[in-house]
Amino acid sequence: MHHPTLGRRGFLVGATAAFGAAAIGAAKAAGMPPDPTPQEVFGDPGAPVLGNPRGDVNLVEYFDFQCPYCKKIYPDVGRLVREDGNVRYLLKDWPIFGDESVYASQLTLAAGKYRPQALDALMKTRGRLTTKMIDDTLVGAGFKIAVLKENYRRDKAAIDGLLSRNYAQADGFGFSGTPAFVAGTVLFPGVPRMEDVKAALAKARARNHG
Repeated sequence: MHHPTLGRRGFLVGATAAFGAAAIGAAKAAGMPPDPTPQEVFGDPGAPVLGNPRGDVNLVEYFDFQCPYCKKIYPDVGRLVREDGNVRYLLKDWPIFGDESVYASQLTLAAGKYRPQALDALMKTRGRLTTKMIDDTLVGAGFKIAVLKENYRRDKAAIDGLLSRNYAQADGFGFSGTPAFVAGTVLFPGVPRMEDVKAALAKARARNHG
């Protein structure tokens, strides 16, 4: 069965991230994995959905808990999603900054329905993370590390599978680092301007209702 793609050939590239567009072009010339499908990117049943799960437009962010740019733009993206009220926001862990990033993603995903609180606490940290910083931050947010670790052991296959799929999607898009966004059908490989993200979502919304 043929699946439509959301990949490099089918997406517009955010004009404010020219360096990312160049990186994607170079990656395409060198040969890349298959482009992700809409179902893979927007409909992964294991991916937590923030914002409005029944929203009429999708915003996806590939992020790392140690990425300073991800942390800097986090409040702005959250504000956009809250003010719009009708955006499906998928904040996808792409832990590329080392073992601490992987550990942070594993524990926050193991928080289940309380992941937003765990995620919020870690996104407000500053600087490089250590295992102790991650544990202390999550304890301060009301979590028990032993419980999170047990949850992770229980759901290891599902959590690690989700992280692998996130990696594959980011790789398929040719993203070179975090943050990277998919707003409707527009790729933003880098830190976008919020007005450009809003415009991309508006175009996607008009197309969905057209």
